[in-house]
Amino acid sequence: MWLSTLLLAMRSIRRNLLRSFLTILGIVIGVSAVITMVTVGNGATLAIQNQISGLGTNLLQVRPGQRMMGGGGGGAPAFRATDALALGTQVSSLLAVAPEARSGVTLVLDGRNWSSSVIGSTQDWMVTGNWKLADGRLFTLEEQVAGSAVCLIGETVRRELFGSQIAVGASIRVKQISCEVIGVLGSKGQGAFGNDQDDLVFMPLNTLQRRITGNTRVNTLMVSMQEGADPERVKAAITELLRERRKLAEGDEDNFNVLDTKQLGEAFSSTTRVMTMLLGAVAAVSLLVGGIGIMNIMLVSVTERTREIGLRLAIGALEREVLMQFLIEAVVLSALGGVIGIVLATGASIGLSGFMEVPFVFNPGINALAFVFSAGIGVLFGYFPARRAARLDPIEALRHE
Repeated sequence: MWLSTLLLAMRSIRRNLLRSFLTILGIVIGVSAVITMVTVGNGATLAIQNQISGLGTNLLQVRPGQRMMGGGGGGAPAFRATDALALGTQVSSLLAVAPEARSGVTLVLDGRNWSSSVIGSTQDWMVTGNWKLADGRLFTLEEQVAGSAVCLIGETVRRELFGSQIAVGASIRVKQISCEVIGVLGSKGQGAFGNDQDDLVFMPLNTLQRRITGNTRVNTLMVSMQEGADPERVKAAITELLRERRKLAEGDEDNFNVLDTKQLGEAFSSTTRVMTMLLGAVAAVSLLVGGIGIMNIMLVSVTERTREIGLRLAIGALEREVLMQFLIEAVVLSALGGVIGIVLATGASIGLSGFMEVPFVFNPGINALAFVFSAGIGVLFGYFPARRAARLDPIEALRHE
């Protein structure tokens, strides 16, 4: 019985191919929209997590000021290199501590100019920032202490100034000083905030302070914790030590803040997931619209085939067989729309992921859920027309014109 009922349903769908396609269009759009939104959203979440982890290994950033983001610390005093030294020697569970000072500069090489940022720090900056060397070497401890005019450049600076030429061993002008390029940093690409992480020059902190900025201020303390360290305990120890060094009384607020990049990444990921769910819910509305379209077309189909239904009932067909025939038609239509929607969504997700430069994350769960939901739409919205067909009076149905 099931096979014959299915064949009857498929034959009816095939008789009106165009109408059948237009009927499932709402389901196709709904399924493809939901899957595409969720897939691209998951890719964006993964991209943010990768970019945050690229900032450093178990990284804490300590900045002057009472606000977590922006503002440059307001009127709060800056750090000094000795603060980084104190943290490294007096706080346990730390892998490396690097003082970081920044300045915007213009780089010049053979008549070519490029505006970039120069970062002054110690060798520990490579550890805290999870940086690798693509070419050349790091500056030595002697060059660091002496404030020698040596630097490492990011991939963007190398490309803009040197092109296909060899950068290591050449000299570039950084603001007013001539600086020897001793190394090229490995590429990191775009950062979590949309910035180009490779557009920088890295040099010894003493070189930056003595020859470029003319002061001893440090903008940020980059702190890398050991694997397995308790971030809350480490942050509490850092806060206690810095309050003591900055001579804050017991009732005074901290004039610095400790930012855990892992928590920042989790906050960004959580926000992205919420937005993905919201967009997916909006897209799912079209599934309901598609279900209403199926119910409408099935009601029209019942009206058109009233004599056929009456004839089947008159020669002995049971009500449940007629009910099942129309219900299967509705389910087949919606399930077919789900399959087409999944195929379209996969292609759209791959295309959008490439365009947005985020990973393509195939989620079999959301694909299966969308298919089951589309089939469920067929059952939900197909039942009423099917029941109406099954309950027709055979005599009245045969009289229908």
